[in-house]
Amino acid sequence: MRMTRSLTNWTVAGAIIAAVTTSASAQTGKADSNVAAVVGGEKITYAELDTHIAKTNAKLAQDLYSARKDALDDLILETLLKPEAKAKNVPVDTYVEQRIAEKAGDITDAEVEAFYNQNQARMGGRTLEQIAGQIRQYLQTQRQGSAKNALLAEVKANASVRVNLEPPRLQVAVGPNDPVKGPSDAPVTIVEFSDFQCPFCSRVGPTLKQIEDTYGDKVRISFRDFILPMHNRAMPAALAAQCANEQGKFWDYHDKLFGNQRALEDENLKSYAQDIGLDMNKFNECYNSKEYQSEIEKDMSRGRELGVTGTPAFFINGRFLSGAQPFDAFKAIINEELERTQ
Repeated sequence: MRMTRSLTNWTVAGAIIAAVTTSASAQTGKADSNVAAVVGGEKITYAELDTHIAKTNAKLAQDLYSARKDALDDLILETLLKPEAKAKNVPVDTYVEQRIAEKAGDITDAEVEAFYNQNQARMGGRTLEQIAGQIRQYLQTQRQGSAKNALLAEVKANASVRVNLEPPRLQVAVGPNDPVKGPSDAPVTIVEFSDFQCPFCSRVGPTLKQIEDTYGDKVRISFRDFILPMHNRAMPAALAAQCANEQGKFWDYHDKLFGNQRALEDENLKSYAQDIGLDMNKFNECYNSKEYQSEIEKDMSRGRELGVTGTPAFFINGRFLSGAQPFDAFKAIINEELERTQ
């Protein structure tokens, strides 16, 4: 159980393992284990290293945190279940795996088929028979992760456990003119960096809607532009969306754009504005003048400062989440953040 299983990017995983190994070896024999280096008598701490990583590479910082959290969860489980494992004369890591497997159960053929039917558009034309094994493995991994979390919560409920590990957080302010859904006093703020021509950004739309439906006023969502260089119609679309925002209809226009990503020419953008009832004189004046281009470029610059390299990218109360992740990935972070505010 002590080997973290959640990281699939072995390049990143290797970097993390190397960093942790270096950290551990550097601490050996040191009087102050929190100090990574001493330069001319001035100390540089591991906390400062983590802060610097978070500022320059948000994804690596989040991956490093995730690796530490997974390892910590494993060690907490092993520590709390050690007496039971000893009583059964079973190695503790084997016993933990057995308990997780019992909770997870097996994925049924019906579940595989249901997942295939719900996601058939993403299967690249492959038949159920061709991809059933991969689907089963994916669902089993997801199920085991949920079972591990449930088991951890169960054993921690009757034990004294204090966790000091904190996730990396960055300051991502919401400006007065940024498009926002949800109340300003919501305990959780999600800032999304997105590109209207990015297919993955459109795929995450249903997930964001599920978040709204599930959490209501507990979550607010703010949109930022981060235009990828290969998308030649993303800037015009972003300019048009900001002009719609000027008239209080950003989200209506936002949905139009993501629903029509292959039709983002000037005539399309003006047609969508008309469809949602914008004042066309104001819209045309705003769009033709490229009034908001500097604001969009500021969004992109801020995104790069935060370590964003692709879209969609999210900061949930400052915690980085990359890509069109499933609802459960958002749910895990949102629930942790809601617990912090209670």
